[in-house]
Amino acid sequence: MRLTPKANIVKVSWLLPSFLSVFLLGSNVQAVAKFQEISSVQPSTTPAVDDKSLFADVVPLHSPMKVLEPQIKALMARYSFLKTGMFFLDLDTGNYLDVGGARVFPAASTIKLPILIAFFQDLDAGKVTLNEMLTMRRDLVTNGSGTMQYERVGKKYTALETVTKMVTISDNTATNMIIDRLGGAARLNQRFRSWGLKDTVIRHLLADLRGTNTTSSQDMARVLALLVNNKLVSSQSQEQVLDILYRTVTNTLLPAGLGKGAVIANKTGDIGFLIGDAGFITMPNGKRYLAAIFVRRPYKDTRGRDFIRQVSHLVYNYLNQPNPVATVDSPNSATR
Repeated sequence: MRLTPKANIVKVSWLLPSFLSVFLLGSNVQAVAKFQEISSVQPSTTPAVDDKSLFADVVPLHSPMKVLEPQIKALMARYSFLKTGMFFLDLDTGNYLDVGGARVFPAASTIKLPILIAFFQDLDAGKVTLNEMLTMRRDLVTNGSGTMQYERVGKKYTALETVTKMVTISDNTATNMIIDRLGGAARLNQRFRSWGLKDTVIRHLLADLRGTNTTSSQDMARVLALLVNNKLVSSQSQEQVLDILYRTVTNTLLPAGLGKGAVIANKTGDIGFLIGDAGFITMPNGKRYLAAIFVRRPYKDTRGRDFIRQVSHLVYNYLNQPNPVATVDSPNSATR
């Protein structure tokens, strides 16, 4: 099934932690975490051995995009003070770029992507409705991104408004309300594991500024692949999920590297020392690909954002060729 983004939604130009966590008291998720720096060694561009098995049930992987590796390596050398992980997947050919894609990072607000999908999965199952009212309880109100924190405690919102704010303006209080409505972190983590997500774990309610919630670029790419290939939700819910993701306000990361006419359904994350973005991109020529990237950086250093933009631009230009070559030795014969 080919997904065509709505024409009126167009966006162009957008540690490894060690911790001990305890899940108790129903929907009130609390964690005790000891945060450690990620090793300064940059990940190899050699694809992980389990790449193909990770996506085998969703998108058959074909060839690594080795032609891009020298450019990516050169860029990483210029930004050697950053700790990075990325995974890009051409949905039409199965060719992929994996540079530290299995490396685990703080998820920041990208954790809201699988939570969004879980909500619509429950909608399909009849466990939630879009017009049901959710109450903003005091224990769910938090700081960081979003505007709901400034409203009075006890105010009611529809589930659709809440889940939309969770993504479009990355509202942390809305996220906590959705986590609570879906049964809490432990249940969501169990569901994420059932989707084959190895590294995506909620350990603390938002805002989680210490970065105890985790994921990886591979996990983000996998959950997007499951979404766009109708593996998790109905076609109607898939359309609603993508519609919400197309309206993400922040456009300074992956979208900033795209060409004119490209559209992206994405979710960003930013907790100062860590930024990330994961999205589904459709190019003007109809080619579709997935992108997920995380960068650990000096606190609020804008060069982290520049790095993501440049990586996004490199991959976009590569895939925008009439006949992109996947490997040095064996050209990919697919033309789009």
